[in-house]
Amino acid sequence: MNWEVVLLTAYVLVWPVIVTGALFVIVRAFIKDSREAKREGRQII
Repeated sequence: MNWEVVLLTAYVLVWPVIVTGALFVIVRAFIKDSREAKREGRQII
């Protein structure tokens, strides 16, 4: 197999992993802030 094809395939497949990780961090932080706001009796926005 050609290394160029392997590297290009790996590059293309890595992006969904990076995006999923970033989305996970954002959602986790939002849930944490939402729970904290609810506990304090204030709006999140």
